[in-house]
Amino acid sequence: MTVKLANSPVAEHQAKKSRLTRRNFLRGAGIAAAGMALYSGEIARHEISIPSRTIAIRHLPPAFAGFRVVQISDIHYDEYTEPWFVRRIVDRVNALAPDLVLLTGDYISFAPMPRDYVLGAMHRCAQTLSGIRCPQRYAVMGNHDSFLGAPTIRPILADVEIPLLVNEHVPIERFGQRIWVAGVHDPVTHIPDLDVTIPADPDGPVLLMSHGPDYADTVATHPRGPLVDVMFSGHSHGGQIRFPLVGALHTPVGAKKYIEGLYQVSSMQLYVNRGIGTVGLPFRLNCPPEITLFTLERA
Repeated sequence: MTVKLANSPVAEHQAKKSRLTRRNFLRGAGIAAAGMALYSGEIARHEISIPSRTIAIRHLPPAFAGFRVVQISDIHYDEYTEPWFVRRIVDRVNALAPDLVLLTGDYISFAPMPRDYVLGAMHRCAQTLSGIRCPQRYAVMGNHDSFLGAPTIRPILADVEIPLLVNEHVPIERFGQRIWVAGVHDPVTHIPDLDVTIPADPDGPVLLMSHGPDYADTVATHPRGPLVDVMFSGHSHGGQIRFPLVGALHTPVGAKKYIEGLYQVSSMQLYVNRGIGTVGLPFRLNCPPEITLFTLERA
């Protein structure tokens, strides 16, 4: 016969203490997670980083030495990116007094809002961007923008004097000398045409805008690839959420290889901007929104 003995007072105390310890741990973990979400969503998501980079170009015309280029990307107005925050971005851009502003796509988000709402968001975003005082400013398409399409977005940006480059290039002149700004269609949702995007015989450096950074490998192997000096991209959001020693938890298709910062791809320099807004969740961690200031100098 088996006899079940009553628990001793000491055993009951230890069991109760163990339950309380687990409960306290779970409660503490929940509070920590809530605190992290609050910090990522309300504080880190609005902490603007403005890194300054010097870009050396071997054949930069003397007239463009010290030329200041500002890049902003991935606004995603206004799924999570608030109108007041985009106005703050514009103010910061103006404070940098750039000679050229490059906008590398994803002005809106294609989900979960219906098309009419997204179209309205694109109009509101463009009106806010019209506050950028730099007269030389150019844009390219992002993958989210393809939800509306270039024929829809081009006139919206044209109304606020921001040309949209879709497999196109334009010269920028100073004292009779030139650099070229080129922009491809979004390489994530389309197949760009580099034969018409990159000028065949440029009389100055070529700055290329491409929303998707991994497209740099295609550019580098194209016959006209060696004509491109610098490529400016976004799309990755820098991973949006980054943990120490781990890095980015996720990056989208088209930004798996080149995630953030400056790279050398063959003879071309590539810069990947972390962007302004967020997608999926309104969180950023160890990956602040970015406005990048570049100063061109002769190598």
